[in-house]
Amino acid sequence: MYSKIIKDIKNKYGAKLAILGHHYQSDEIIQHTDLKGDSLELARQIGNLDAEYIVFCGVHFMAESAAILRKENQKIFIPDKSAGCVMANMAPADLVEKIIEKISRQTGKKVIPLAYVNTPAAVKAVCGKYDGSVCTSANAVTMMKWALEKGDSVLFLPDKNLAMNTADKLGLDETERYEMDIRNCGDKIDMNSASKARLIMWPGLCPIHQRFKIKDIDHFRTKFPEAKIAVHPECPPELVKKSDADGSTSFLIKYVEQAPDGATIVIGTETNLVDRLAAKYKNKTILPLGQSFCSNMAKITEKNLAELLQNIETFNEEDVDDNIRIPARKALERMLEACS
Repeated sequence: MYSKIIKDIKNKYGAKLAILGHHYQSDEIIQHTDLKGDSLELARQIGNLDAEYIVFCGVHFMAESAAILRKENQKIFIPDKSAGCVMANMAPADLVEKIIEKISRQTGKKVIPLAYVNTPAAVKAVCGKYDGSVCTSANAVTMMKWALEKGDSVLFLPDKNLAMNTADKLGLDETERYEMDIRNCGDKIDMNSASKARLIMWPGLCPIHQRFKIKDIDHFRTKFPEAKIAVHPECPPELVKKSDADGSTSFLIKYVEQAPDGATIVIGTETNLVDRLAAKYKNKTILPLGQSFCSNMAKITEKNLAELLQNIETFNEEDVDDNIRIPARKALERMLEACS
């Protein structure tokens, strides 16, 4: 029933309506999308869209980013505003700004904040204010290198796993890294360690990717010795080191696509994507490293998508106040420019 409603409304609006979906969405949503991709791919597309109504099927920070980058005549919607991100909530904007100020004041260093795109608009605005930017898992290496060249040290937030895995790829020595203790509003930060570090890491992580364990890799190495194991860089560093490859969702898709017929590939990321790859590439054996679904991504359903579309002329659109939107847009545009 809902599928027919969605299709009918899409036919009615034609080019005036665009539905975007993240790779972690379920198949029932992906079938209705005009564009699907990871965070970077979808962010890049906002400026190229002529649609007046843009519906973002993902989690809330993605819709916020779309609202920051939209044209004046465009309206951004998300079917369920409560579709949040546990990791994004680990770095409140006011605490981020307080800690940047504290470290800068007490060490005399210019700290460049680099926020993973999995953050609220207010955090992106802090990055814009302090000459920083944002990154995705697809361009983290490029953007960390960019940030290291802009100041004395980089404050990477909120994902410490992505920070460490990216630092490994850049060859940044472990003695040049410091994971902060942000308790008591940053009063527990070791300023001596912060002053010596080129990379200061926020202690956040993604629960979806943290679920994967070394024992999972060991299991597949024993059961399928010929298998290749590819994981997302939000996974713990020790797990990434034991895998054959790591990269963004787009990287993982290409990794499977380019593998030879008959290959066995184990993927460590959100299970919806792994299941979709297994269904598409039946000439290969695609297996999940473990079952790990994102409950927030699952909040977007055919039912609430259909209800949004039925009421799109009066539905509350996603918007960002100018005091946040303007500096946040600077942070996003710095990323898009550096990665163009």
